[in-house]
Amino acid sequence: MGLGILGDTKLDHVPGTCLVWDDASKPPEAPQTNPRLKYDGTGRAPIILVPQPSDDPNDPLNWPMWKRDAILLILSILGVLASSLASILAANTLTLSLYLRTNFTKVALLTGYHLCGVGVAGFIFVASARVWGKRHLYLLGSVLLIVGSAWAGASGKSYKSLVWARVIQGVGVAPFEALVNASVGDLYFVHQRGKRMALSNLALFGGAFVTPVIVGKITHTIGWQWTFYFVAIFVGVTLPFVIFFVPETAYRRSQHLNTDLVSTDNFHQHQSESGLELPQGRHGNEAYTSQNASGNGSFEKHRANTESRRLTYEDPANKPPKNSHLQILMPFNGRKTDDSFWKLVLRPFPLFLQPAILWGCLIQGTMIGWTVLIGVVLAIVFLGPPLFFDEVKTGYLYTGPFIGAILGFLLSGLLADWSARFMTERNKGVYEPEFRILLVIPQFIFSCAGLYGFGITCANNSRYGWFVPDFFFALVVMGMVIGTVASALYIVDAHRDIAVEAFTCLLIFKNMFSFGLTWSAYNWILANGVVHTFYIIASVQVAVCLLSIPMFIRVDRIASTRPHIPHLEGMDYTGSTSRVFLCNCYDLQSVRLETLADAGRPRMGKRVHVPKLHPSPADAVNEVAAVR
Repeated sequence: MGLGILGDTKLDHVPGTCLVWDDASKPPEAPQTNPRLKYDGTGRAPIILVPQPSDDPNDPLNWPMWKRDAILLILSILGVLASSLASILAANTLTLSLYLRTNFTKVALLTGYHLCGVGVAGFIFVASARVWGKRHLYLLGSVLLIVGSAWAGASGKSYKSLVWARVIQGVGVAPFEALVNASVGDLYFVHQRGKRMALSNLALFGGAFVTPVIVGKITHTIGWQWTFYFVAIFVGVTLPFVIFFVPETAYRRSQHLNTDLVSTDNFHQHQSESGLELPQGRHGNEAYTSQNASGNGSFEKHRANTESRRLTYEDPANKPPKNSHLQILMPFNGRKTDDSFWKLVLRPFPLFLQPAILWGCLIQGTMIGWTVLIGVVLAIVFLGPPLFFDEVKTGYLYTGPFIGAILGFLLSGLLADWSARFMTERNKGVYEPEFRILLVIPQFIFSCAGLYGFGITCANNSRYGWFVPDFFFALVVMGMVIGTVASALYIVDAHRDIAVEAFTCLLIFKNMFSFGLTWSAYNWILANGVVHTFYIIASVQVAVCLLSIPMFIRVDRIASTRPHIPHLEGMDYTGSTSRVFLCNCYDLQSVRLETLADAGRPRMGKRVHVPKLHPSPADAVNEVAAVR
């Protein structure tokens, strides 16, 4: 492994590990392209398209770039509107408390019930998306956002009515919070996802912190009800664009084309079912050694045999016609998997026992919960003496966190690229997913300094005023964003085969954790004081960040425990990512994916894994080329 990362004692090739550079000091030169693989030739060197697109005109990967970008833009706009509902009451705590004649805890629970709705609906919607696609959920979510927002604005003085409106809003938010990032994976090749993923995440996080800045002024001018009415109006304006310009992005692609997911076993199963001849010397547990990778072995013989046949799964004579406009408008266009819906609903729960998923939940979910807690503190501290902020000034306090969110995304993007390249060079051209964990270092600095500083200065605002606590609030949000990027990138790189279920776990944890904080936040702060409370949560965050040290050192050993996790029948935890073509390093601009195209031959003494059960990552791509 190298660089302080312990090797694994059970697997020769660990999930996510890949050789990306021949020379540790520079990216590789472009090799000769294979005529049976599809490439992106727009750059200085051809890049193998991952996954390989089919010949079906209905495959989203075959759509023009402008169409795919337009779909993402529409979903991102809806993501901003959906995420705004999480913090829409942050500046209106005192206003609603007086209007509804209730206490601060019940007002805070209006946000808690909303988050609870997101968490409960999230894992149900993810299972539905896996079975029937995402379009019907985007349509349903948009309608529920309109209904829930209009209901909240018209709820009058009924607290129960407003609670149920908030729950409906949470259910409507769930498809966008859970599935927009997955749609990025549907629409783009691996090397195209980096900037688009940043845009979708900025929409989902940035909208939550800019909303209170606007809401405070709206409440002061025309009433808090119009904050919900405006959301309903804007979503209503966006709904026709969803209906007519956001087709189904999920596509049931032939398994052998998913070169970032396909395993050798699955490939041969598909090959056998398709009537294609299996290659000699690649059955069962027989090793694929560097000797037969050199050109005289079974792989080259198989390639020579298939050269004469040029068989393909995408027979041009059987290529399906392009869907009609009416078919595109339908909310459903067939099943995307043969798995049971209820099995998919329950599938994420065993993953909470997986150390990497639990680490991701803590790194991301706790920080999001602390920002919710800070919103509660703002309502207690700044609305009273000595500052006596109204809803407008309280809303303006979120300007700092919004700037922090922007800076956090910029910094995490720069550090993610630089640190991964730097560590890969130091590791002799071998990329390890745990290099992503290094992003926790700036998260640790910003988030812990922000939490300690906010607690100290907020409790003595007569001395420090409003700017210093707001500055530390911005640091907290910067740390939250960087931690979110770190956990997401690590999970995608190291556990690509269970990424959807993993993100569902993160969704459930962060929303339920935030719901628990809103339930007891006021009483906790009143009983312990602001300083003591933030000393506790900042110390908890220090401990959470320090968990990244054993994750970095022993992550490969942890990865190999995945097959032993209790799981539901039919779920594959056997680690197909340990046999994939690429570890999804889509944001490494200097990494050329085509490096792995040449048949896994030994590379100038560099480390090449040749496991018995987990063949070389390059083989998947070459076998795809062989059957094309």
